[in-house]
Amino acid sequence: MTTLPRPTTELTADEARRIALRAQGFLGAPDRRSGVRGVLRHLGAVQLDTISVLARSHELIPYARLGAVGRRTVEEAYWKQGNRPPRAFEYWSHAACILPVEEWPHFAFRRRAYRARPLWNHELPDGAYDQVIKQLRAEGPLTATELGGAKRTSEWWDWSGTKIAVERALMEGEVVCVERRGWKRVYDLAERAIPAELLHDELDDAECLRRLVRLAGRSLGVGTRADIADYHRLKGEQVDAVIDGSGLVPVTVEGWSKPAWADPAALATPPRGRHRTTLLSPFDSLVWERARTERIFGFTHRLEAYVPKPKRVHGYFAMPVLAGGRLVGRVDPAREGRTLVAKQVTLDGRKAVPAVAQALVEAAGWVDCTDVRVERVDAPELREALTLELARVPA
Repeated sequence: MTTLPRPTTELTADEARRIALRAQGFLGAPDRRSGVRGVLRHLGAVQLDTISVLARSHELIPYARLGAVGRRTVEEAYWKQGNRPPRAFEYWSHAACILPVEEWPHFAFRRRAYRARPLWNHELPDGAYDQVIKQLRAEGPLTATELGGAKRTSEWWDWSGTKIAVERALMEGEVVCVERRGWKRVYDLAERAIPAELLHDELDDAECLRRLVRLAGRSLGVGTRADIADYHRLKGEQVDAVIDGSGLVPVTVEGWSKPAWADPAALATPPRGRHRTTLLSPFDSLVWERARTERIFGFTHRLEAYVPKPKRVHGYFAMPVLAGGRLVGRVDPAREGRTLVAKQVTLDGRKAVPAVAQALVEAAGWVDCTDVRVERVDAPELREALTLELARVPA
């Protein structure tokens, strides 16, 4: 472990919470001029996931910060369009994430690690790798299906030899995904898709890690070693090796049992401004790490999509509700035609009713729903209050 320098700043729990909210884009006026692309640069990583209820998670992330941004606008901001150079690429960060294309050089450490990996989950058939590269070079960007098939059977894990080869080429950096088409990855040669000035692995591991630690600290505002490591799924010892040169400064936070570091820019001015009221994707970087969410907001949240239905407490895709800088409840949504259905609503008391109603009405308008219907409320005595409040919120 690195010898920790003596912290120079003490933060209250409330100051740390507000710093985190501002760093994540939830405090202050939305940066509409920079738009979705600005959100991606600001966060450094936007997680992808296959689940789509109101919308896919990568669409919910900018919506939560900017409001009702067009969903086509979201896609155009992320993915390569025509002959325009790509603005982003998909790679393994916190999970499968959309990353700003400018960060390609800083994931060289991970590409090198994959190239040196002795064992993989799937065995690579002889000749499959070279065939995939040859086909992409000759035919241009292709999906796994267009390359020859993604699966051998209908089982999700039973990849074809082609899929194994192209995914390995993706992780090693010879192939890149700069577009999704019908939720399928579109693969291209990195040498063709990534701008020439960025297409290199010249940075050593320490420089890559230092950059990602600095980015994580900036995107979090303030965080523990575990918070910072989790943002781009680094190892704790990798963070230890570069934290001193990252530009982050050590701080102590009231109620936090672990040492913390903060972005010096976040400490320079007190976080002030208007709070967002919104539904959050469970994969939003504000709440994607459970221990941090509990520490900052006193809010325990677990994605229950993969929990057997009888064991679910809050619902399949329960979305936390952010209001006034606090997490005040959660909603498990669905859609029936042009009705947004709140299948299950959990409220932090009566005071949360107006905020939850506002978040539901705004989300309904964004996904082109004209009505909101509430099915269950954890506190049945608040169901009528919520229904009345929904009728009062302007659509």
